[in-house]
Amino acid sequence: MSLRIALLTYSTKPRGSVIHTLELAEALFQLGHQPCVFALDKDDQGFHRPTPFKTCSVPALPCEQGIDQLIQQRIGEFVRFFQTHPQKYDIYHAQDCLSANALAMLKEQGHIPHFVRTVHHIEDFQSPYLRNCQEKSIYQPDRCLCVSHVWQQALEKEYGILAHRVINGVSDRFSAQPDGSEPSLAKAYGIYGKPIYLTVGGIEPRKNSINLLKAFYQVTQQQPQAQLVIIGGATLFDYQPYRQQFMELVETYNLADSLVLPGVVPDAHLPALYRLADAFVFPSVQEGWGLVVLEAIASGLPVLTSNQPPFTEFLSSTSALLVNPDNVSEIAIAMLTINQAHQKLIQNSTAIIDNYRWEKSAQMHLQLYHQLVR
Repeated sequence: MSLRIALLTYSTKPRGSVIHTLELAEALFQLGHQPCVFALDKDDQGFHRPTPFKTCSVPALPCEQGIDQLIQQRIGEFVRFFQTHPQKYDIYHAQDCLSANALAMLKEQGHIPHFVRTVHHIEDFQSPYLRNCQEKSIYQPDRCLCVSHVWQQALEKEYGILAHRVINGVSDRFSAQPDGSEPSLAKAYGIYGKPIYLTVGGIEPRKNSINLLKAFYQVTQQQPQAQLVIIGGATLFDYQPYRQQFMELVETYNLADSLVLPGVVPDAHLPALYRLADAFVFPSVQEGWGLVVLEAIASGLPVLTSNQPPFTEFLSSTSALLVNPDNVSEIAIAMLTINQAHQKLIQNSTAIIDNYRWEKSAQMHLQLYHQLVR
């Protein structure tokens, strides 16, 4: 039975849950189903990459008020869109708190029969409105999914919900094999140092960007030609105070020439940018899973990441350098030593990729979808 599946995500920009949604949709499509990805699109430019399956941009208007009002507006935009959308789907699947709240409203209004939500991670919101939105997005779906044991356990302990575990995957387009574009991209982005440390996810508290910068400053005392490349940055939340603190430290440390901050890069450039790096550094303090870690491993890079779940669910001390993300000196020492141990780390981590394929993830989703339809 071919299923019509509506997958909802909060943005067309490349973030972890957005990439998860697109890759899942493509795997479902390859298995003979009919997915359509719906995403809020404030730029009216569609997704950052072409897809073989259907996508639909949901208009998102500017909001000059605070984050509570922005989220309320975005939920309303999803709701109004589906109230008049002519196509009906067998499955409605939200990939975030925002779209789950919209589907909960649509279910209450009788527009949809049921819906699923993937909880990639649980935020520690300060706003009472956002905390309420998050609780509704967890309690009201007919089924909750998650991509790691740590969040599966958190959902059971904190919410009494037995979530279905699914997996993330990694696309075949990430590999260690050069495609010839590397020299021109290195020139275009100003990547010329040695060694090159890469991280993906932008500058924000959850990515532990300031501690990474402080560690990198220590690294440059011994490796003055080193560069730190930070890719990404599109997010729903405003981390301007944190970014301002980061940039003030850049000035204090005189690191402007050692940093490469391209922001969101074209999707076609990303595989080669991984290959231009010597090491992937990701001391994040909170992740749903860490898709970029899988991409880095598939690209033949040694990985430095935090010694905590979810990373320790699939990495060990022999396949990655695992550090205390709160210890700047420990991060710096690992950065200085990672290239000495890179061959061993790469050899021990490469086999991990075989366990995480999008086709397998799609099949796990389909088991749940069919149960819900029946």
